[in-house]
Amino acid sequence: MSKLFGYILSPVFYFLFGLTLCIFHPIQWLCYKLFGYKAHKVSVDILNFFLTYCQLFLFNSISFKNEYDLPTNRPIIFAANHQSMYDIPSLIWFLRKHSAKFISKIELTKGIPSISINLRLGGGANINRKDNKQAISEIIKLGRRMKENNWSTVIFPEGTRAKDGQLKTFQFGGIATLLKIVPNALIVPVAIENSWKIVRFGMFPLTTGNALKWTVLKPIEPGVKPPNEITLEIENEIRKVLSQPMAQPAVL
Repeated sequence: MSKLFGYILSPVFYFLFGLTLCIFHPIQWLCYKLFGYKAHKVSVDILNFFLTYCQLFLFNSISFKNEYDLPTNRPIIFAANHQSMYDIPSLIWFLRKHSAKFISKIELTKGIPSISINLRLGGGANINRKDNKQAISEIIKLGRRMKENNWSTVIFPEGTRAKDGQLKTFQFGGIATLLKIVPNALIVPVAIENSWKIVRFGMFPLTTGNALKWTVLKPIEPGVKPPNEITLEIENEIRKVLSQPMAQPAVL
């Protein structure tokens, strides 16, 4: 039934989602050129509010749960599992007061209304996955911006989307690199549930009636454990929320 309704509602969703991207593309440009970064960020936040709640046209529910008083006066590394492209607008909207940035493929900086201009102007890291030196350099620059501005960053330690919702092994390289530059960054796991179901049949039809959830988990102070142990802890805390088997430490 979800797939059947998807055939009917997917065109409506895509029209509204695409229209939102097109409308906010010139708005972002004007905000940045006329008023600078802060105005641009406000436009991006509003854009992602609309992108997030476009899901209602697929009868997908939106739930964000955060029981922790997260600081705004220090950088945060949010580490989340990754299930679909629809994870990102909601993370930008719900974490807006923390100025959350992303590490993105450099290919996305061209050709996509609103998204490409935000990647170029928003202060995140745009990396070339075929050029390890460039990628590390961009992440280091992002870490410096986090330190200077008390910005935060969202990383996906799986490295790619879990298209069936089953977590892949988390890699600790991104967290380790950022902590070298921003050693005081608070580390906060975020569990994402059910967004993979939206695209379980691919780009069309999208499915309907999914309960989409973003849950902030207990923050982890840096410096107590090495990055590989922190990353394993993050992975297992997310696995608990998703009711998936616990990961074991790597055998050295």
